Amino acid sequence: MSRSKTTDKNPIPSVWAREQRRADQPALSREAIVREAIAMLDADGIEALSMRKLGARLNAGATSLYRHVATKDELMELAVDEVAAEIHVPPAGGPDWRAAVTEAAGSFRTTALRHPWLTLVLGQAGLAYLGPNYMTFSERLAALFTAAGFPEPSRAIDAVFSFVIGMSTTEAAWLTTVARAGETESEFVARLLPTARQVSAGYDHLAAAEATTAAQAVDPARLRDDKFAYGLEVVLDGLALRLPK
Repeated sequence: MSRSKTTDKNPIPSVWAREQRRADQPALSREAIVREAIAMLDADGIEALSMRKLGARLNAGATSLYRHVATKDELMELAVDEVAAEIHVPPAGGPDWRAAVTEAAGSFRTTALRHPWLTLVLGQAGLAYLGPNYMTFSERLAALFTAAGFPEPSRAIDAVFSFVIGMSTTEAAWLTTVARAGETESEFVARLLPTARQVSAGYDHLAAAEATTAAQAVDPARLRDDKFAYGLEVVLDGLALRLPK
């Protein structure tokens, strides 16, 4: 008897396309596994997370985890969706679409810096965008840009969040480097500046930019905020030109 075309196809490789199994261990739920995985990711990064180490933290074997989460890739999908619930998108239809988009972009950035691994895995976490929290985030963004009057809201969203994700990725990597140095950001910058001045000395434009950065480096967190705000304003200025007259 021949198999149907449906059964011949490989299953969709996503936790959201698979029926959740009933828990065999009441004390060990998928929610508890995801919470602990996020704690490990926040503390030590992606490289430190393994099913074996996670099982040890939960006093369970890796085999027990696989009853709830089939692969590490699925675990990352679940972790992304869990932190997506922290991103705030204002209600659509308000009087100032730019202020609302700025708030949503800032909330995404704050979440990404709270969980430095997030932007690094967004493009690798399979079909993470199918999760309920990420879908809610995307739906609220679509409503916001549609109410603002953009004829192609999905393209406007892509333009904004390509910038937001790119900046957040750079910031998260920088802050991870600072944290590993065991110093405050200001202390790390002060120690780095002499080297930065030395290597940029032979490049006129870079040296001028470095001198400006050095003058502002007394408050590096504010400098990062200003850079993000400036870039976002430029993107929104361009998008505003796309709105129907």
